[in-house]
Amino acid sequence: MAVSVTIDIRTVETGDDAFAEDAWDLKERIRSNEGVLKQRRDFFTQAYRQSKVYALVEPDYDDETLVGFAATRRDGYILFLAVSPDHRGEGYGRRLIATVAEEHSSVTCHARTTNDPALEFYEQLGFEIVRRVNNYYEDRGDAYYLRLGDGGFASKLSRFVPGK
Repeated sequence: MAVSVTIDIRTVETGDDAFAEDAWDLKERIRSNEGVLKQRRDFFTQAYRQSKVYALVEPDYDDETLVGFAATRRDGYILFLAVSPDHRGEGYGRRLIATVAEEHSSVTCHARTTNDPALEFYEQLGFEIVRRVNNYYEDRGDAYYLRLGDGGFASKLSRFVPGK
């Protein structure tokens, strides 16, 4: 018998640290397995609290399990985007980007130039490389600055979102 899993999206307003510990734990699990998302804890915690966070949560009997999240600035810049490896390929990353795109006229982010899975994900959604930024990361790794293009996911999304 197949079990249907409901994943809800919760908005965590700026200044609230709901899910912050769970987000750190998820980010660290991804970092240790994939070598990406290499932020220091104090940087991550401060940036998380200063962001509006869209959290994907799986309701449980006593609690909620964080499945993924996007932490964004008020200008639509995505500081952090993470989806649990156990839930990848199920459209949750796309759902997070769609939520950000619904609320912002511009959606941008940085991605490590060596993070091929992330770059492929963003490209499939219609993000375009604006420029390369050398030594962007604390470990001197290079990044691409990406913007969701007018002809990509944002325009497709606008057909389904009133007022876009």
